[in-house]
Amino acid sequence: MKRELSLFETIAAAFLLAIALLTSGNVLLRETLGLQIPDWFDLSRQLQAIAMFWGIALATYRGSHIGVDLLWEHCASAGRRRIDLAATALTLAFLLPLAWMVWVKLGGAGTQATSDLRLPLVWFYAVSAAGVTAAALLAALRLVSLWRGSAIVDADGAE
Repeated sequence: MKRELSLFETIAAAFLLAIALLTSGNVLLRETLGLQIPDWFDLSRQLQAIAMFWGIALATYRGSHIGVDLLWEHCASAGRRRIDLAATALTLAFLLPLAWMVWVKLGGAGTQATSDLRLPLVWFYAVSAAGVTAAALLAALRLVSLWRGSAIVDADGAE
């Protein structure tokens, strides 16, 4: 499982890097030469969606979403486990229809393309759909793991 999680991290990081390079390159060209990278805005939006979905997959599995633990910190371990189970089940309940709708969007993409270069959007939607599906599957794995009482260890070795 560590290899798969490492792959997911690499995918999310690569797309974040692509967004940063695309945006900074476009600003540099615009300010120095008065040119713009064709489709830079469409591409940055698509790349951002991909990076977010793959990042959500990792954060969901590790339980590392931003959270306010006012109640969780004051509970005993059994209460914490119940809160974690409820939170993960709720996350899964949102990720499953989201994954379904991204696949529906992929199916309806048809010949949609970017405005300048006419790059087909179906490829971007496919990578996004894979990411949100990975997020839903990892949420289900986390839910099962929490139900069984086994700990999920992240890349840093923390539970």
